[in-house]
Amino acid sequence: MMDTVGDEPDATANKSSPSAATAPTRTYVRDAKAMAATPADVKEYPNSYAFIIDMPGLKSGDIKVQVEDDNVLIISGERKREEEKEEGAKYVRMERRVGKLMRKFVLPENANCWDE
Repeated sequence: MMDTVGDEPDATANKSSPSAATAPTRTYVRDAKAMAATPADVKEYPNSYAFIIDMPGLKSGDIKVQVEDDNVLIISGERKREEEKEEGAKYVRMERRVGKLMRKFVLPENANCWDE
């Protein structure tokens, strides 16, 4: 059914070292962390799917939805750290996640990605 996909290892890696040839790229690692930190629910209906993605702190205009390779749905966004606005105030603890949020889903071959 649905499956998360990633990038291929960097083809420019040093092929002389076995570990370097299989080492993931920085982009791959960043995307893997973003996908692991972005929970999603997928609902299947008779003629469609619904993707429910948690992206706290993002407005709908900050979320990018795209289809790559005709069948990979990518939903992404980035939450930036808030600027200090109050004079003399500083954070004592910061627990909310900042950075890239992303999920990738392989769609069925017969998916019509262009109907709205």
